[in-house]
Amino acid sequence: MPTLPSLPPFLDSTVESSYEAARVVILPIPYEATTTYRKGCESGPEAILAASPQLEYYDVELKRETCFEIGIHTCEPVADTRQQPDLAPERMVETVKETVMRLVADGKFVIALGGEHGISVGVVAAYQELLSEPFTVIQIDAHGDLRHEYEGSIYNHACIMRRVVDMGLPTLPVGIRSICQEEATLINDKQIPVQWAHEIAENPNWIEEAIAQISTQKVFITIDLDGLDPSLMPGVGTPQPGGLSWYDLMRFLRRVFATREVIGCDIMELAPVVDSVVSEFTAAKLVYKLIGYQLASRG
Repeated sequence: MPTLPSLPPFLDSTVESSYEAARVVILPIPYEATTTYRKGCESGPEAILAASPQLEYYDVELKRETCFEIGIHTCEPVADTRQQPDLAPERMVETVKETVMRLVADGKFVIALGGEHGISVGVVAAYQELLSEPFTVIQIDAHGDLRHEYEGSIYNHACIMRRVVDMGLPTLPVGIRSICQEEATLINDKQIPVQWAHEIAENPNWIEEAIAQISTQKVFITIDLDGLDPSLMPGVGTPQPGGLSWYDLMRFLRRVFATREVIGCDIMELAPVVDSVVSEFTAAKLVYKLIGYQLASRG
């Protein structure tokens, strides 16, 4: 298989920082092996990066040009199934964990771009290995992702949050609207504080009530893009109606950054739609908003 060219940097080469100078690093992980409905998420990281130069640098909400106040560097992709189509999920998880551990040890704020949601097992495991205190994994998602295994793999994208629960980490699932009986039983048995999408839609106070469920100061945010409503984010593998609106998600994320220490983030499951750039541009703007909220909260 011919070698693919390097992915473009986030935003533009004119604002790309060196690795040494960057406070934020973007880690593309174009991995896809266990998706079960609409394929194509291995192309997600490249699509997000390709869309990002169309962003305005000035953040209207934050009233600042975020990219000129914080160094941003885009790393080379890892666990790329476009290059290694037979890369097993177990090996992917180890590769991702080792890479994220190195970046965090270098003092970087990591935003990982997938790829399928199973990637997040490796990302979260890296933080657990490095940190001496617990942290909460905030999950933006349409699905519970709490199955023990699916289609013969415990690293299937439908099992990511079950692996996190097995790590002994507290979780806060937000926007959930699709689960199976196995997941419903686990949620009840473990008393997982799920923020159901249908309840969010009827509760103007849901953000503060959700944040009150977070028992740790440190949090990691994993975002499956199907957590957003498919009218806003059609380019996902397993769409579900009734997701979060853009401003609901922004208000929630800003409050999380303001009230907790966010240690890292990932954005997963973009599967680009032919002849539409809505999903990848929205995802790119979400990346930029995460960077802006991190800058605003940490100074």
